[in-house]
Amino acid sequence: MSFRWSARATKNASAIGLSALLLGSAMKHFRTPGFYYPVVPDYLCRRDEPAGQPNGPLALMSREEWVASSGLLEATAAFGLLIPATRKVAADATTAMFTVFLAGHIDALLRAYGPDGTPAQRRIHTLRLPLQVPLILWSRSLRK
Repeated sequence: MSFRWSARATKNASAIGLSALLLGSAMKHFRTPGFYYPVVPDYLCRRDEPAGQPNGPLALMSREEWVASSGLLEATAAFGLLIPATRKVAADATTAMFTVFLAGHIDALLRAYGPDGTPAQRRIHTLRLPLQVPLILWSRSLRK
């Protein structure tokens, strides 16, 4: 007797896989937040100086708050992908999230190749940026 995957089973397995990846990443946001600090652009980060003045109009949160917020978003998306009734909305949100994350990866790559960048940072961010493309395509495929 042979086993045949239906389109629904394939989509469910794909949703479970991306959900597991997102949930693992969300947990890492809280266990080792420093891993994500380089991909949070400086222009988004509030300076926690005594004056508390932001360094730009988009600097609404500290780097730590951005990492925690994105971890919560990833966890929410992970659970949304598991529920067939919310999968389409969660897939759209996940696709948008990964697309927005491109800005952080590009910023980190530019800093890695800047005067203060190290060879290790160059390697890491050169590899991290292209990984966003398959993630965007994967989450988009779950919309259908």
